[in-house]
Amino acid sequence: MDLGITGRTALVGGASKGLGYGCALALVREGVNVVIVARGAQALEVARQQLLQARSDETSFVKAVAADITTPQGRDAVFAVHRDYDIVVTNAGGPPPGDFRDWDREQWIRAVDANMLTPIELIKATVDGMAERGFGRIVNITSSAVKAPIDILGLSNGARSGLTGFVAGVARSAVAARGVTINNLLPGAFATDRLSSALAASAAKSGQDTQVLRAAREAAIPARRFGNAEEFGAICAFLCSVHAGYVTGQNVLADGGAYPGTF
Repeated sequence: MDLGITGRTALVGGASKGLGYGCALALVREGVNVVIVARGAQALEVARQQLLQARSDETSFVKAVAADITTPQGRDAVFAVHRDYDIVVTNAGGPPPGDFRDWDREQWIRAVDANMLTPIELIKATVDGMAERGFGRIVNITSSAVKAPIDILGLSNGARSGLTGFVAGVARSAVAARGVTINNLLPGAFATDRLSSALAASAAKSGQDTQVLRAAREAAIPARRFGNAEEFGAICAFLCSVHAGYVTGQNVLADGGAYPGTF
């Protein structure tokens, strides 16, 4: 299927690896110009080179910005490289797990800043330009915990739920009639470095073997496996396509069937 976005320009956050990289990869394969951003310069450059090799259109560009997009300076750096984005994929690493009794105000502020306010700032900076040009796609990578909160992920549950509420309103504002869609993409368990680190930490705490924990986690998913970044990227690319113009304000869950609810 031709997604109809060849020649468009996208900003993809957290794109040096994992789900952000998967989204960037899917977009460059569709002929989209991509600006990728992450904090680690070395990993980001490796990702850029790989994306250049994966392009379907050799005239499209892949630019990298090594910056912390959760800061005003990081966002300034991104918009200095390119101003008018047709597609924005917001993505920032989730806050650490823990017991809410141990979190102070500063930890809450960091979580809200990264996982709620930063996406809002990126939407604010791009949505009106998209509306003026008559096309725009914003996809926020959030978490399946928005649908099924996890007790030890209270920082993420709170911050990402705040973003979800904000998007529900702005996606249905006047921009919806001007060709701009805003959706959230909610990953469940995907085979990423973050998941591997979490499994290793759980193994160290419980004294169990990491592979045993991994197998048990996969067995609890109806698909009996973890997702992979490329299939996640394909969902993201579809939401960014011309074919998804009638889909906005939605929370698209990709979790292998783990969420048991009807709605």
